[in-house]
Amino acid sequence: MPTRGAAGEVVLSIAHVAVHFGGLVALSDLNFTVCEGEIVGLIGPNGAGKTTAFNVFTGFLKPSAGEVRYRNTLLNGLEPHEITSLGLVRTFQRTSIFQNNTVFENVLIGLHRLGRSTLWDTLLALPREKIAEGELADKAREILRIVGLERRAADVAATLPYGEQRLLGMALALAAQPSMLLLDEPVSGMNASESAKVMKLVEAVRASGVTILLVEHDMPMVMQVSDRIVVLNYGRIIAEGPPVAIQKNPDVIRAYLGEGKKRA
Repeated sequence: MPTRGAAGEVVLSIAHVAVHFGGLVALSDLNFTVCEGEIVGLIGPNGAGKTTAFNVFTGFLKPSAGEVRYRNTLLNGLEPHEITSLGLVRTFQRTSIFQNNTVFENVLIGLHRLGRSTLWDTLLALPREKIAEGELADKAREILRIVGLERRAADVAATLPYGEQRLLGMALALAAQPSMLLLDEPVSGMNASESAKVMKLVEAVRASGVTILLVEHDMPMVMQVSDRIVVLNYGRIIAEGPPVAIQKNPDVIRAYLGEGKKRA
């Protein structure tokens, strides 16, 4: 596989990945890369294998064959928390936040792994513990500023509108300090205004130095933010390229029209 792309060095490498559930082939011979600084969209009709692929990349599902490497580290066999510690962080389709905590507390919880204080520091209220708490609080406020929730810091998470809960989920992902972020349907269920905010946020996160791979059904959003798009259908890659080429690709058009006929 190549070691350098237009955007930079390869950071995520998927080589001959397959997933079988008994006699069902969910993914078959997946091969693609994501380069440093890219936003890559992973799209396809319902049931194409997108979420299965995300689960393999992040350790929630073991591949039946093939290799997944992140910055030359083999991810096969690693647990999700071990993959997160490497800087590869994901969000989920369903909003995953701490409903009974404030927005600010949610981000502090997400930042907990960055703390350097020991249990004794906390129990004895040592000066370095106060300094560490202050540093984490500053980082939490900065993350809330990035996602546009700074004015909601004192609000209980459960009281936020759905779109802002999704933004808080992204804030939790950013609290893990990713070098690569995997976004699973980030604008699902959002209205046009909320989707526009997320698009700006995705571009801002990339500008901060984070590489992004996203799964999304909102085609205008994917076409606008992606540098490159990988298309799955029935667990196989049927097309890969820039958005303009994907829009005109006959195999992609057939895949989506075929889905439409089945739904009709």
